[in-house]
Amino acid sequence: MSIVRIAAAQYEISYFPSFPAFEQKLERWIKEAVTQGAQLLLFPEYAALELCSLLDKPLQSDLQAQLQALQVYLPDFLATHQRLAKDYQVTVVAGSFPVKTQLEAKTVFVNRSYVIHPTGKVDFQDKQIMTRFESEEWLIDAGTEIKVIETAVGKIGISICYDSEFPLIARRQIEWGADFILVPSVTETLHGYHRVKIGSQARALENQCYVVHAPLVGEAAWSPAVDISRGCAGVYTPVDQGFPENGVLVQGELDKPMWIFADLDLAKTRAIRSQGHVLNYRDWDKQQERL
Repeated sequence: MSIVRIAAAQYEISYFPSFPAFEQKLERWIKEAVTQGAQLLLFPEYAALELCSLLDKPLQSDLQAQLQALQVYLPDFLATHQRLAKDYQVTVVAGSFPVKTQLEAKTVFVNRSYVIHPTGKVDFQDKQIMTRFESEEWLIDAGTEIKVIETAVGKIGISICYDSEFPLIARRQIEWGADFILVPSVTETLHGYHRVKIGSQARALENQCYVVHAPLVGEAAWSPAVDISRGCAGVYTPVDQGFPENGVLVQGELDKPMWIFADLDLAKTRAIRSQGHVLNYRDWDKQQERL
């Protein structure tokens, strides 16, 4: 598939009276994107934390206790996404979820982005490099595996938020055949947003690929983890002939809940790696020769 229509969410945390209310919101968002022709939908990092609104109030403000309490909603969270992905025949990258799992015989929580296929099949990518807040205050651990995931619209790599600021993660995904990179994020300041944006643009530049960024937005005063979320979604490209001069294909409106849409021409990014004015992807190894 050469041209892929993607949707990236500027998604706002809600406070729900019940789990069905969450399901209804999610379906509204998915239906809107599919109506606009989107084939792959990207939700932000930690968007699943709106399910904390269903917990008892003391748990909503307890960073560690809420991680354990949230696990009861994970099966229904996945089942809802599977049902909607099948009903609407779309690939959904769900808002990341802090998942309890075993790593090296140790029970930990990881920040996990699930990929839900139109068949209902589920894949995932865990965040690799944790922020200070995640590791020092929230006690969420890093994942151990970088993946490339085959989807109905091509092979994807996911670099969750802070991961996008480190070039070798996306580089490995592209070298392993990823057609484009997805960056779900949440940042509480514009400094954080711009770090992720700049990182995403740098990954698009050096790998001559599309990078799709989807941030959480809005305020949730009841949540110490995502009380303030700032940013706007963007789709970034190589900076060369046939692409925007500034490498920005589309960008949303700052801090406003909305979808952005873009058509990714994967044949163009493949071609630019051999026909561009510069050949960043090919010339990557030349920097090693000079170190």
